[in-house]
Amino acid sequence: MSALPELDIFLICPPGLEPLLAQEASEAGFAPAKAVAGGVEIKGSWPDVWRANLMLRGAVRVLVRIGGFRAFHLAQLDKRARKFPWADILRPDVPLRVEVTTNKRSKIYHAKAATERIERAISEELGAPISKEAALVLKARFDDNLVTFSLDSSGESLHKRGFKAAVNKAPMRETLAAMFLRDCGFDGNIPVLDPMCGSGTFVIEAAERALGLAPGRARSFAFEHLASFDAAAWDAMRASITPQETKLKFHGSDRDQGAVTMSQRNAEAAGVADITEFSCTPITALKAPDGPKGLIIINPPYGARIGNKKPLYALHASLGEVLKREFKGWRVGLVTSEPGLAKTTGLKLTAGPYVPHGGLKVRLYQSGVL
Repeated sequence: MSALPELDIFLICPPGLEPLLAQEASEAGFAPAKAVAGGVEIKGSWPDVWRANLMLRGAVRVLVRIGGFRAFHLAQLDKRARKFPWADILRPDVPLRVEVTTNKRSKIYHAKAATERIERAISEELGAPISKEAALVLKARFDDNLVTFSLDSSGESLHKRGFKAAVNKAPMRETLAAMFLRDCGFDGNIPVLDPMCGSGTFVIEAAERALGLAPGRARSFAFEHLASFDAAAWDAMRASITPQETKLKFHGSDRDQGAVTMSQRNAEAAGVADITEFSCTPITALKAPDGPKGLIIINPPYGARIGNKKPLYALHASLGEVLKREFKGWRVGLVTSEPGLAKTTGLKLTAGPYVPHGGLKVRLYQSGVL
């Protein structure tokens, strides 16, 4: 593969989690990593783009800026789009979708007209088919008469790890779970327990991190369909990720046997069944597992996920009592959209920033050592 200039790479994450993703990116060797609104800016080569998709647990998408130019009217946009070196980046046999955003600071502000010019230029100069269903997306942003082109190198959202077949209602996205675990200080070296585990997301994410498994190991990405892609180098990169051993166990429980079965299936598919344990246990019967003390992390029902909220207050009060009685030496992370429910636990909790989740704004509440 021929050498390419350094690329501007943008890691997308939910608002509120940018500093955590910047921390993860820095630890993974993407430096400098700058947290900005909506994500993290890094620089690198195309193999860095691949590695970011493969390894980062908290990024939702990886965008790559591929260039741009000034355009003050549609005829100029058409002419310059035809001269853009599309063949250096795109393949003529891979369908493409074009998404345009404009603002009033640019003389070209009609998004549909701009989209048509860019699509026609790519189709006629490169030969690539244009399709609204294409997995590969080119984003064109018009601001102050400058059009900037970026490619979505991920394809499907990166929370789709590629192995989870079973999910329950209002599941916690894997990328969000990974960032909440990181916010709680989890680095793979302490056990984790989720007493309302649903489909097992928190437990599986924690187990994967403890084993050093790449979150993108079981899926494909949009960058595999670019002209810059080197299949042999990609295979070598994936093969170089060697899992590590852990003596820890990661625990999940739920009062619903269906959720427990679902979690077990998902853990098997993820390759972490040997270090995860799931049981059908109500909150009132919770006991701390044998071994070192660790982190309890919970995403209980709240907000639009439930109709009558009165039983939730009793549930959270009971949860707090059990945790204080049975889990001395452990720490707690609780995700909720309702400050009143967090307060009802009776735990001394500190609230993190609001983060969008399932149409709601949720916060991670953390305790010190119980």
